[in-house]
Amino acid sequence: MPPRLKQLLFLLFFISGFCGLLYQVVWVRLAFASFGIITPVLSIVVSVFMLGLALGSWAGGAVIGPLVQRTGLSAVVFYGVAEALIGVGAIAVPELFSLGEKMLLRSGEADSFTYLFLSAFVIAISVLPWCAFMGTTFPLMMAFVRENESDTRSFSFLYLANVIGAMTGTLMTAGVLIEVFGFRQTLWIAGGLNALVAAVAATLGVHTGWREWADSPDGNAVSPSQGMARSESSVPENAETLGGVSIPSQAQGVSLPQSRLHRVLFMTGFISLALEVVWTRAFTPVMGTQVYAFALLLFVYLLATWIGSLLYRGRKARTTFTIAQSMALLAIFVFLPVVLNDPRLYFMSLRNIHPTSSPLNLHGILVLASIFPFCIVLGYMTPQLIDQSSQGSPRGAGGAYALNIVGCILGPLVASYFLLPWIGAKLSMVVLALPFLIVFLMYLPSLGAIRWVAGVASGILLLCSLFVSSSYESPRNPSQEYVVRRDHTATVISDGTGMEKGLSINGVAITLMTPITKFMAHLPLAFHPGQPRSALVICFGMGTTYRSLLSWDIQATAVELVPSVKEAFGYYFNDAAAILNNPKGQVIIDDGRRFLRRTDQLFDVITIDPAPPAEAAGSSLLYSEQFYTLIRSRLKPGGILQQWFAIGEDRIQQAVVRSLVNSFPYVRAYPSVAGWGHHFLASMSPIETVTAEELTKRLPESARRDLLEWSGEMEVAEYVRPVLSREVPIEQLLSPDLQIRITDDRPFNEYFWLRRAGFWQY
Repeated sequence: MPPRLKQLLFLLFFISGFCGLLYQVVWVRLAFASFGIITPVLSIVVSVFMLGLALGSWAGGAVIGPLVQRTGLSAVVFYGVAEALIGVGAIAVPELFSLGEKMLLRSGEADSFTYLFLSAFVIAISVLPWCAFMGTTFPLMMAFVRENESDTRSFSFLYLANVIGAMTGTLMTAGVLIEVFGFRQTLWIAGGLNALVAAVAATLGVHTGWREWADSPDGNAVSPSQGMARSESSVPENAETLGGVSIPSQAQGVSLPQSRLHRVLFMTGFISLALEVVWTRAFTPVMGTQVYAFALLLFVYLLATWIGSLLYRGRKARTTFTIAQSMALLAIFVFLPVVLNDPRLYFMSLRNIHPTSSPLNLHGILVLASIFPFCIVLGYMTPQLIDQSSQGSPRGAGGAYALNIVGCILGPLVASYFLLPWIGAKLSMVVLALPFLIVFLMYLPSLGAIRWVAGVASGILLLCSLFVSSSYESPRNPSQEYVVRRDHTATVISDGTGMEKGLSINGVAITLMTPITKFMAHLPLAFHPGQPRSALVICFGMGTTYRSLLSWDIQATAVELVPSVKEAFGYYFNDAAAILNNPKGQVIIDDGRRFLRRTDQLFDVITIDPAPPAEAAGSSLLYSEQFYTLIRSRLKPGGILQQWFAIGEDRIQQAVVRSLVNSFPYVRAYPSVAGWGHHFLASMSPIETVTAEELTKRLPESARRDLLEWSGEMEVAEYVRPVLSREVPIEQLLSPDLQIRITDDRPFNEYFWLRRAGFWQY
């Protein structure tokens, strides 16, 4: 193969890998927005991605030979068609998600089995075709390489290009492209790159395939179908096929029965992808946001497994670690993320309700490094197992690799639907680690002195994981009273006593017992120009705001995504049962945006308290201009929105205020009674000024008692005057830069690396 052609193919496959992982990162985030920010959504996208790659690789390998022979076209033409179809997915998937979201509005609340099943189905059918086209690219390009070169090992460099492109795409998408261009333009960039690859591939097909053969005067030119047949006949009988690449196999003595090797292959695929899902949730508190945690973990996973496979390929001709030795290393390294993801190693206390939102901190680097050794050994061991299982047979290697892929598909589903809801992130990591330790013990007689070192090391790490290390999903003070609740969406911890009670979700401290949450109800209701009759609170939290709404004797609705949060209500208030049985109130388990789309109710007041940190995806979806447009459609004439913003980057608050001002003609801002954060009141009608005395008169007697519940002996006017008298002119909270705002397409708060590093300013 000419060097320039080889370089061109390397570039094409780099771009292909870049776009593939770009799509995965963006599609995960868009799926969160459409179907809920819950772990099952992440697992479905990851599993369907793997399923599509596997089906596409199998189908592409099966059809390319007959297609080339029947049409006389070069295989690179069909590769170009596949790339063009992948590019269509850049436009199609967001539209399919949006269509699916609308279709599911009548499928019940978000925690119902019907909704969970149907949303998983919609995600699968929306993503699967494009992932399958991605899977075809390997066998299609391999066929083209075989047309031009008989050395079957020449394709391995394309695999290298694809992996490097995938790693670059993962990091660039989350760290640069979305922040600079937003979701839509980032997808357009990827679609354009796919189209460019398709055009180059079509050009290659025209100039190196059928036209050379057809125009040859002496008939001696090689047609694509002849090249395909020649290259296939040149594959040695003792070759293995791994991921579409034929490589001469140097079979080693099989130390395990083939059936057991197959079980180990399934196990490694199952556990590695299950751990990827668990790690994403376990590491999110220290990395700040789920999208950055997922992207960074994916990057490290790809890099480490690729290095491991290179080490294996480099050592095959010399000394190779045995499977027993590889398993011994896995049995040790798999416990490192459990031990090192300990909040006591972090320089911030979990009592702070606003953990850092930058993954570039010492503990974030440490937890990323903790998975690196495990993934390197995994990348080394997977082709090693396939070598030993196949013994040089292409059919055997394909079957073994398929078992590994089946494990990769099932692992994320089991992790999100069973392990995490039952036992949480820490114990899920321990349970998924145990099979490596058990299989390692089966090899003990063959390891000699290594068995003692590895056995003692893994045993110590297991004990540390169970009895010494803590996790972000642990209570703040295990010696005090606490209750842990789990469901398919989250792990919820209620802990503390009296006014020190706290609520944590998936390791992030959400709220404390604070009068601020009472003001979220009483301020907008007191400012309402008429007699309010209905109110909605999005984000239930401890239930304080919902409880305060009902003190006005009005129709009150609360929407909460996490079922266990509602169940924790009784931990914080003795009258929780009576509140939940109040005929004028209802608590609905659903995504807030989805509820507003499903209901035809109108409200006098809508109050929102987005969960921290301000950089989370859940917050950006409750701060965006599109969400405020939806809010407007559910407010009665004269209705008021109360938007709470706690503590965060000044520019994020400026973005929230800009989005409010762009959405509502009247916006007022008041500091909280605690001295931090702001209550924003927004309406389509003028919001009149209310004095402390006027507010006191507007409060029903039961509402006054509720407002003063934690204030001691103060009078209402005395209590609220510091808040009302310190109103902040909205202009002071706005940035002169009109682009500092939050939209669904460009969540300014959620993507911030370049901005905070000083590389990008709006």
